[in-house]
Amino acid sequence: RGLIGPNGAGKSTVIKMLCGVLYPTAGEIECLGFKPWREREEYVRHIGVVFGQKSQLWWNLPAVDVFSLNKKLYRIPEPVFRKNLDMFISLLKLESIISKPVRQLSLGERMKCEFASALLHEPGLVLLDEPTIGLDIIAKETIRDFIKKVNAENKTTFLITTHDLSDIEDLCRNVTIINKGSIVFNDAISNLSADYTNRKVINIKLKHQVKDDGWKNDINCMIIKADPFDITLEVDTLKTEIREVLVKLFGVLPVHDINIASYPIEKLIKEIYRK
Repeated sequence: RGLIGPNGAGKSTVIKMLCGVLYPTAGEIECLGFKPWREREEYVRHIGVVFGQKSQLWWNLPAVDVFSLNKKLYRIPEPVFRKNLDMFISLLKLESIISKPVRQLSLGERMKCEFASALLHEPGLVLLDEPTIGLDIIAKETIRDFIKKVNAENKTTFLITTHDLSDIEDLCRNVTIINKGSIVFNDAISNLSADYTNRKVINIKLKHQVKDDGWKNDINCMIIKADPFDITLEVDTLKTEIREVLVKLFGVLPVHDINIASYPIEKLIKEIYRK
């Protein structure tokens, strides 16, 4: 599940309450059958946490030593520990890095070790706060594939809070949007865009610059961008057929390439925030 909202909406507060670090000033929180802040010592054995901007590894120790320490802290049976460690080494490609001190690892390498450390004890819930922040495309893809694999095989629940909406689109089936401490949407991510499925975005690349702007008067849609070689339009298909727009554009513009896409989730979220 994704948890998103603008800065100051209360995302970090929710995560801290779910960790048991903060207690609610009103109402109750129950997670995995526990009240996190009241039964924290037992509760934290059943959750995992990964913060993109804060490490839980020991800076001067190799990651493999931290894994062994977690084995004792979480009382992980040897067969379970070995099975999970071998799987994580394979999925995250850790073999060449887990014996290095954490301080010598790149950000992408460290984050892979953070995930392994947080999931060795097979938690039922894993809280992820900006888990891919600062990572390159390859590292992000590796982390996302790992999350999908663990979710599918171990039925582990992941709660992800992030400003990178591509994480939400790629990983989450459900999303909760909060603003100023209140829930403004809580449903399947497919329903998030249901009201906007009639909107399409057309991007057009031109062969050469067109000085005559007369084409703008002939189309019944919103012009998002009109640069010399790059045009972006938003079409409400309930009012105007895409075919109609394209026929007019091909008749007056030197079209080199064209792309038709669904309404971007980033814009959709912004509209929900404004409401």
